[in-house]
Order: sequence, then structure tokens, then C-alpha cells
Amino acid sequence: MPTPYETPIGSWTRPTTFFWAATGATFGLANVWQFPYLAGQHGGGLFILLYLACLLLVTLPLMVTESAMGRYARHGLVLAMDGFVRSARRSRAWMWAGRLGVLAAFLVLSFTAVFGAIALAYVFYGAMGRFIGAGEAEAAGILSALVSDSRDYRVFMGWHGFFLLLVVWVSMQGVVDGVERAVRVVAPAMMLILLALCGLAAWSGDFRSASNFMLDFRPADVTLDSLRAVLFHAFFTLGLGMGVWTLFGAYTHADTRLKRSVLAVVLMDTLIAIGAGLAVYSLAPDDHSMEGERGFGLLFLSLPVALADLPGSQFLVAAVFLVIVMIVWTTSLSLLEPVVGWFQEWTGAPRGLSAFLMGSSVWLAGLGSLLSFNLWSDERFAGGTLFRWLELITGGLLIPLVSILISVFAGWYLTRNLTFTILGKAPRLIGRIWFWVMRLILPLVVAYIGLQYTATSLVALCDSGSNGLWCEPTVELAPSSMTPAAPDAGDSNNEAGDAGGGDEPETNPGEPGEPGEPGEKSGKNGPAGQESDPNNGDILYHSV
Repeated sequence: MPTPYETPIGSWTRPTTFFWAATGATFGLANVWQFPYLAGQHGGGLFILLYLACLLLVTLPLMVTESAMGRYARHGLVLAMDGFVRSARRSRAWMWAGRLGVLAAFLVLSFTAVFGAIALAYVFYGAMGRFIGAGEAEAAGILSALVSDSRDYRVFMGWHGFFLLLVVWVSMQGVVDGVERAVRVVAPAMMLILLALCGLAAWSGDFRSASNFMLDFRPADVTLDSLRAVLFHAFFTLGLGMGVWTLFGAYTHADTRLKRSVLAVVLMDTLIAIGAGLAVYSLAPDDHSMEGERGFGLLFLSLPVALADLPGSQFLVAAVFLVIVMIVWTTSLSLLEPVVGWFQEWTGAPRGLSAFLMGSSVWLAGLGSLLSFNLWSDERFAGGTLFRWLELITGGLLIPLVSILISVFAGWYLTRNLTFTILGKAPRLIGRIWFWVMRLILPLVVAYIGLQYTATSLVALCDSGSNGLWCEPTVELAPSSMTPAAPDAGDSNNEAGDAGGGDEPETNPGEPGEPGEPGEKSGKNGPAGQESDPNNGDILYHSV
């Protein structure tokens, strides 16, 4: 059996495959259920321009670095870091950047597949006409029966296993016959279906209202919170810090112009996000505006209700959620690659066996998140379910930490000659900007994002009833001094999610006219009486 350092990991056969694979990896659910809302609430077209600026000046350098390291080393993140540590004669403690990146990809995939399972079920539910004429109560009942019903959680487990089977089966076929062939078919097909939905929205929907909501320039809506929202979204939606870009760089064809391809992926990701938002907000009928809605509730509650009474609603619901499945499926396939690649390089095991073992491990770990919504919904540690803590650890600690370690290592611990050799040919000015962003700007910005993410998430857990050491003790009021009508528990949880659930650093729940949380329509207060459906305080950026 070959040693881990002799194990080939494969490569793309066509120069354009990197673009299609990276596009599928970066376009996640947050671009559908979060980006349109953020654009509409924070200046429209101005928010999009700020977002592009953050991508180009902050996150693009890290994307280039990760993929260039992979292309130079021709290994996944763990062995790539090992090679650079040896070349620069640095401490082997830097190897932990690769190991933690693979761990982050594993954990994020474990709960991302849960959302893929819901979307896959909705494709069949829509095709069977279960949403025809459905109102909010009926849609909440369908969602709660699938996700939150502790008496019938095995159905949810079945969809979860089915979705992961679709991912693992393709990965088992290999880099060329499986992953490359799949992304070259699914990513363009996803874009074509989305383009068709945009055309339908422009033809029969309220396209003008949706475009005004998302694209009009509104300087008065741009605040300091808008800048923070831009940073969070630009960082957490591009698959950074998990070894995906490093492995795709290692697979890259020799004729691929890497830096141009990365820039093209960033621009395409933004265009698709704008198109998805226009399609979603335009398809709603005149009496059911979804402007201002976002998150889990927008996708799995408001959207099916909005489409329920339209002509051909069976086809529309099935087509929309087929696109959603494609989005989560390509993201999941991309997240599985660094995990499989690491195991294959570490053990020398065949590709098929590596994909099967790692896929089975992801399925087993994902059951913890799945059961957090039903059977284990009452099992909480310091106010959070297992799913909530996995999101907090990966988003607040692992992903920012790995990104900081990579940028610091590339900017400070490699020789300048090796650093620019890894980067490859680039204009002198562009190379200098990239180098100093990696050295100074990126570590500080990512550290801020990670600390803010963690702090606001911990505060949200306190507001949700956590008794953790980080929570300030509260003085219990005497019964005579309490107000006659206490706020509803579900509303308090939703406000906590707005104030600091990690995905909404930019919102202020105390402002007049703040739209209600879509989570309020879920099983928390739904007809099934469940208290475990995900809400916007639970669904954080990096999970998608």
C-alpha cells in the first residue's frame, strides 16, 4: 500500500471544470434566503456594490491563496500545509490549520445535508400537490410533520439518508467520472432552471416590485450595520476555511487560469444570488408580498404558500425546490471532497471505500442535528441544542481560525519568494495588494467576524434561557410586580436570533416596523405545537 505522501488525489480533465465546481460550491442557500433580504434592507444596489467590494478586497485574496496553495502542492489542505511547513522549516503545529479545516468541512456537511433532506422532500411534496391551496397553517403543519414530529422522525431520517446517498454515490465514482462529470451537468442545469424561473417571474410575476426592492439605490438605508452584514455574508457564503478551495486548486487542470477563474466564480455567484432573489420575490402573487422575509421560514414556509394558488403550482413548487436541491447537493458534494481527499491521502485507501466510509460518518454525525429538531429538541446544553452548538463552534471558531492561520502563515511564515511563487504570475501591483491584505487586513477582519459571531450567538443563547457562565444573572421579580401579559416565548426566541444569532448582526429588532420572523410561522407556534423547527436565530451563515 502506498504511503499517504504518494497517494494521488486525481485532477480535472478540462480547464473549465474548476469554474463549474467552484460555482456549485460557493452558491449556497444563504444566497437564496439571506442575500436578497440583506440587499433589500440595506440599500439595494448600494449593498450589492459594497458586497462586491468586500469580496474583491477581503475574501478574494484568501480564495486565491487557498486555491493557489492546492495547485502548487497538488494535495489537500492537510498535506499541502505539511509540505509548506517542511519547505519553510516551521513548526509542525501549523499542520493544525489543515486538520481543523477538514473537521470544519465535516461538521458543516453533517448539518447542511439536513436542509438538503427537507428540500428533497419538498420536491416530491410539490409534485404530489400537497401545497395546492395551502395557507400558512397548512404549510406549517407539513413542515412540522416532516421536521419536528418526534413520533415520526424516521421519515425525516429516510429523506436525510436518501439525500446523502445521492451525494456519496457520485463521490464514490471518482474525481473525473463522479465529481467532475456531475458538476459539469448539474451546475449549468441549475443555472438554466433558475434563468427559466426568472423569465417566468418577469412574464407573470411582480418583477418590477422585486427589482425595486433589491436593486434600487437607497443611501439612507446604508448604515454601520450594513457594512457588518456585508462582511459577514461575503466571508461565510464562499466556503472558505474548510479546504474546499485548496482541493479544487489541487485538481485544477494545468491550463486553467486560476486567478481569473476565481474572479469569475465570485462574479457569477453574485449574479446568481441576484437572479434567485428576483425570481423568489417576483413569483409571489399580489396579495402575498415576501419582501422583508428571509431565512428558513422564507424558503420552507412563505415560498410554498406564495406559489400554492398560482396556475401550475405543482410544477412551480417542484421546479423551485429542485433548484434548491441542486444548490445544496453541489455544496454538499464540494464539502465532502476535502474530507474524502484527506482520508484517502492519510490511509492510502481506494477512492470508493474512502467516500463510503466518510459519507457514512457524515450521515451518522448528521443524525445529531436532525434529532435536535424533534426527538432531542428538549436536550439542551447551556440553552442550545446540539445543532445550534455545532453551528456556533464551526462558524465562530473553526472556520475563522483556519482562515486566520492560512493568511498569517502565507503572509508571515513563508519566504516572500515562495509566497509569490505559489501565487503565480500576476501584475506587480496586484501581487503587492494581495500580499499585504493577507498579512495585515485579512487576519484582523476575520478575527473580528469570528469574535462578533461568537459573542452575539452566546448572547442569543442567554436570551433563549441559557444559564451559561457568560450570561449575566437576572433578578427574579416578585409576582406582584410582574406585568399582566408576558411576551410570547416564541417571539422572545426570535428576537434573540435577530439580536445575535450570528446570521443577523445587521438587524435591530427594536426598530419600529421590523418584519416578523418567518420562524414565527414554524412549528414553534404552529398547529402541531412543536417547539423545535429551525428559525432565523438557529440558521447561521456558514451552514449553507
